[in-house]
Amino acid sequence: MSKSSGYDASKIQVLEGLEAVRKRPGMYIGSTSATGLHHMLWEIIDNSIDEAMAGHCDTINVILHKDGSASVEDNGRGIPVDIVQKTGKSALETVLTVLHAGGKFGGDESGYKVSGGLHGVGASVVNALSTKLTAEVFRDGKHYEQNFKIGVPESKVKAVGKSDKTGTKITFYPSATIFDTVDFDFPTIKTRVRQQAYLTKGVHIFLSDERVETRRGASLRAAFYFENGIVSYVDHLNQGKDRLGTIFYVEKDVPEGRVEIALQYTDTFQEAIYGFANNIFNPEGGMHITGFKAAVTRTLNTYAKKQEILKEKDGTFQAEDTREGLTAVVSVKLANPQFEGQTKSKLGNAEMRTAVESVFNQFFAEFLEENPQSAQAIVSKCMLTSRARLAAKAARDSIIRKGVFEGLTLPGKLADCSSKDPALSELFIVEGDSAGGSAKMGREREFQAILPLKGKILNTEQARLDKVLANEEIKSLVIALGTAIGDVFNLEKLRYHKLVIMTDADVDGAHIRTLILTLLYRYFRPLIDKGYVYIAQPPLYKLSKGKKGWYVQSDEEKDKIVKREGIDPKNVQRYKGLGEMNPEQLWETTMDPQKRSLLQVNVDDAEAADRIFDILMGDHVPPRKKFIQTHARNVVNLDI
Repeated sequence: MSKSSGYDASKIQVLEGLEAVRKRPGMYIGSTSATGLHHMLWEIIDNSIDEAMAGHCDTINVILHKDGSASVEDNGRGIPVDIVQKTGKSALETVLTVLHAGGKFGGDESGYKVSGGLHGVGASVVNALSTKLTAEVFRDGKHYEQNFKIGVPESKVKAVGKSDKTGTKITFYPSATIFDTVDFDFPTIKTRVRQQAYLTKGVHIFLSDERVETRRGASLRAAFYFENGIVSYVDHLNQGKDRLGTIFYVEKDVPEGRVEIALQYTDTFQEAIYGFANNIFNPEGGMHITGFKAAVTRTLNTYAKKQEILKEKDGTFQAEDTREGLTAVVSVKLANPQFEGQTKSKLGNAEMRTAVESVFNQFFAEFLEENPQSAQAIVSKCMLTSRARLAAKAARDSIIRKGVFEGLTLPGKLADCSSKDPALSELFIVEGDSAGGSAKMGREREFQAILPLKGKILNTEQARLDKVLANEEIKSLVIALGTAIGDVFNLEKLRYHKLVIMTDADVDGAHIRTLILTLLYRYFRPLIDKGYVYIAQPPLYKLSKGKKGWYVQSDEEKDKIVKREGIDPKNVQRYKGLGEMNPEQLWETTMDPQKRSLLQVNVDDAEAADRIFDILMGDHVPPRKKFIQTHARNVVNLDI
């Protein structure tokens, strides 16, 4: 029987027509930023992954072409090309021009039991938001092709030759009038396809960037194949960390679909739990993650009490006790996923909570019984975390009793703004008293607040909450923000919707900036997720010629202006610190909303961000040394 038998136009179901995608693209792909651009590629890749999950495909090729297009080809069954009775169009044209049309609704053996695409929306949305798209289908011994412009077919699908292979190839050109950028980012795509290879055991994914030539003249390439799936994924996530015990793994078919979980504990203070539904990452979790977290706490409490490690006087482990240092991947497959939001950030299927809890309770309990050394290491970690939590609670309660978290006593060093509207208010977190003094004098008092921090704050990557709260500089920042911290954190009480980190343009300044970002990432993550955190861009140089002056932020820009204007190098002033600028200069270059340049801090990839913070700020020297050696060649300015 051929791959394509039983999979024909009758399996393509149409729910509604294509409407207003180009007018409101954000409704379908989240945004028109670089994130939305890459979401286009994810949708096409996901369609090929669906074929792999259904057992019809084992190879996927992703290519970034020199002309700005991207193509995805698989060796699946190939999209059907016969006529869909309801639309009067070919199945291929229907899939690419009609919203909610695809092989993902029928649920019979020849359609998709599980799928990750946008419920049939993905391909048609990509087509609508591309200036040009070419679809090639290989099936039934023929090579078919159809071309589209801005989602409109230029002709009917037609056979252009013979072929002994099967599969589908989609090549698309993102519209520059829709997206802020049409420049695909190789590292971002590499991370995504690696993730998909981890989640789909036995699939080969090849990535090639023809826009970049290597030393030998070949394109930039990457290839991924993981026989052990998410076990390899957890192993990858825990590289460079001290691990507690072996990796736990379970895969089980249940009436609701399939549950697959891998986990391992480390000696770190953070949890890293990644949830996937039909291979789609759910950054906000969902029912499968809720069930998993509940089961982790329940199973470890049951085991610890049974082994009499937890005594009556110890009480029970709280949820946070059992998740500190936990790295886990929870992947579920189900026929009818219900996602919150078009970009599938959260899974809403309640039945998957019960399914995950049931499977994990049974098999993790067996793992603990059969692996006493791993179990001992995990439970000891939980005991230590529990004691630290109680110590942190005592420290926090002491602060709360004084009322300072409620904003009753703002830190004396804070020069607050007069506005009480958080949406209009800005807080500049400034390095040092000298720069803080200039910033206070040069600011717009109505909406700009200044908080100078003295020296380098505590490295929170290696500290629990009780130690964090004992640091006076951090305590001042927490009080100024108004949100409190830890399990009493309340985003609605945030006093400023723009936090600007303003440090010197030297190595110490970069270190302080990283320490502040580490604190915000680990303890105030919602501020970053909401887009409230920014980095100021003070100038490196001031150039002068006669009455004219220029502030520049890079050596390249400086050299360009010096050459263009014929500036004497002795008029070139190098700023090594913010304190060297007077209040007027600081306002004009770094704080004036009409002239300043701010970098917004985003966490597009939580896994990568977590790894970088762990490498740079963790207690393992070898990974940090390797990172510095690898990236040292990219350093332009180094102050010693």
